[in-house]
Amino acid sequence: MSTTSLQTIFIGSYTAKDTPGIHVAQFNSDSGEIRLKKSFVGIENPSFLVVHPNGRFLYAVSEIGQGSHGEHGSVTALQYNPSNHSLEKLNQQTTQGDWPCHLTLDQSGRYLVASNYGSGNAALYPILDDGRLGELIALLQHEGSGPNPDRQEGPHAHSAIFSPDNTYLIVADLGIDRLVIYRFDADKGQIQKQGEVIANPGSGPRHMVFHPNGRFLYVANELDSTVTRYDFDSTAGKLSPMDTVSTLTSPNPESFVADIHLSPDGSHLLVSNRGDNSLALFELAEDGRLSLQVTPSCGGNWPRNFALAKNGRFALVGNRRSNQVSILKFDNEGVGVSLKSQLACHEPSCIKFL
Repeated sequence: MSTTSLQTIFIGSYTAKDTPGIHVAQFNSDSGEIRLKKSFVGIENPSFLVVHPNGRFLYAVSEIGQGSHGEHGSVTALQYNPSNHSLEKLNQQTTQGDWPCHLTLDQSGRYLVASNYGSGNAALYPILDDGRLGELIALLQHEGSGPNPDRQEGPHAHSAIFSPDNTYLIVADLGIDRLVIYRFDADKGQIQKQGEVIANPGSGPRHMVFHPNGRFLYVANELDSTVTRYDFDSTAGKLSPMDTVSTLTSPNPESFVADIHLSPDGSHLLVSNRGDNSLALFELAEDGRLSLQVTPSCGGNWPRNFALAKNGRFALVGNRRSNQVSILKFDNEGVGVSLKSQLACHEPSCIKFL
């Protein structure tokens, strides 16, 4: 086993503050084996993580809200020590909202955005040279509702993504069926609303990923189990819907889309289906169109989040309700995936490679 085949991964989960919530593991990209190295205690519900490009800093939400905790959620900055796989807390900032569920960094690694599901807003922070989070720069508040009375009674910002050229921030709001576009100036640390695009009513946009060409944006819609492809005009800062495809081979009203990723070579797209407990594997045509190939098992129950190994041979799936991270062998020819191994973990919800 070569040292280059060993990759460090971080696993976020739903846990109490006094129990291990962030786990550091090593993954062998040759064999598919995974081994837990260390766990971190001290953050309640660190359900989503993001790793800084320099590999030294990790950021974690605390997915709580005023309704049950009497305080807003927060985001914590941590420093990673690869020599002993330890995490040291640097500082913490409130997200000025409830139930933060997603984090993203801008292309320069100088800014972080936290999406607050409960309060329907997104918070922008500067990242200081020592990895700490600076004071809040902007709070982007959404308004409105959608046709689903149970899930769309108000705005629910679920994720955000910066455009490849770093001039726009796009926030997916599940509650109002909209992708809200903001113009972003990294040099000045300024942001302002540019426009928005309305998604299919009741679809509930959740997570997003850009095509390597920077032109197409794929959006996973949680509530109707679909993926929509948008054309992105980087000059005008405009999104135009192109087509929508189902993530299921047959209707399943108890299934809800979660995560979305492109294969390392950009030839395939994968989406996790919670309830159906499958991974939808799409093939990408040259024009960006999606063709559903197979929907194999995710290897457990309720695949909330997953990550793809850089060599394109494995998918690591956080199956929250079966308390396991499943390692699936990924066939990039479109055949599908098969279970390789598993790691026991309490309610895993996010997997990130260093």
